[in-house]
Amino acid sequence: MRVLAGERLWPPPVWMMRQAGRYLPEYRATRSKKVNFLEFCYDTDLATEVTLQPIRRYGFDAAILFSDIFVVPDALGYPVRFEEGRGPVLDPLSRELVARLDHERAVSHLDPVIATVSRLRAELPEETTLLGFCGAPWTVACYSVAGHTTQDQTAARIGAYRDPELMQSFIDQLVPASIDYLVRQLQAGADAVQIFDTWAGVLDDAGFARWSIAPTKAIVEGVRAAVPGARIIGFPKASAARLEDFIAGTGVDAVGLDWTVPAALARQVQARVPVQGNLDPMRLVAGGQALLDGVDQVLETLGDGPLVFNLGHGVTPEADPDNVARMIERVRQAKDPRG
Repeated sequence: MRVLAGERLWPPPVWMMRQAGRYLPEYRATRSKKVNFLEFCYDTDLATEVTLQPIRRYGFDAAILFSDIFVVPDALGYPVRFEEGRGPVLDPLSRELVARLDHERAVSHLDPVIATVSRLRAELPEETTLLGFCGAPWTVACYSVAGHTTQDQTAARIGAYRDPELMQSFIDQLVPASIDYLVRQLQAGADAVQIFDTWAGVLDDAGFARWSIAPTKAIVEGVRAAVPGARIIGFPKASAARLEDFIAGTGVDAVGLDWTVPAALARQVQARVPVQGNLDPMRLVAGGQALLDGVDQVLETLGDGPLVFNLGHGVTPEADPDNVARMIERVRQAKDPRG
């Protein structure tokens, strides 16, 4: 939280996107207790347990709520399911589906997730930051047009060009639902929240302004209207050249950097806001000197300013848990360049 307020700390605090996940044997054991993934996310006991597992194992400086970006459309009544080997599958977007979305249903449907946040705040060490999150409306909507993910989200982009009114109507439902969801997380004990826009990078300039910046700005403003001073991290993946526009346009407190952001640009962005990132997740799979070199490079590039050490995207199931421990050790034992 000190870094998100603009302070430079050494060593920098560290956590990982998807740090509660399939790379951990204890996660896989817990996950086996529920066949349906969404039911797993709504089970307060199990979601609390898997959120705490990487904190117990590694002592990360932050825990991020275990949930999924699709609980918001699911809570609104948008048909969502998870298929083995395919991931999230949504019914194709239509005006009829958008018209049936129910915000009152969403409140009660998300109660178990909010209960998880409260439980986590009570069980986490006092010094461990608790992060909540939601998916950005564009990223959530991407999966609705084709019903599933497509290469470079071509279906969503074509759909937004052909029928922008339909896309806008869905985005306009997701924005207030996301605001309410994040506000409730903060009120339940989350210290800060992150907005994941995983597919922001596939948009052209006009699309980025309309579908990524504008909805994120609305969420940031809506959350801060209810929780003044709320700390909000934005993560527009694969949007290096537009990061400064994103910061100026949305008002986020900090941005996550993916691993493709050039060092010079990363430092330029860091001069404006704290940054989070940006180790390539594949270095955790490769291990060895490649991992150590990657950690050192991030610290050399960004260690002189406000930095939350993280990956450039989520940790993958193939990552070696021992490599995660080596990464944390490397960060925490690194020599402060300021002496």
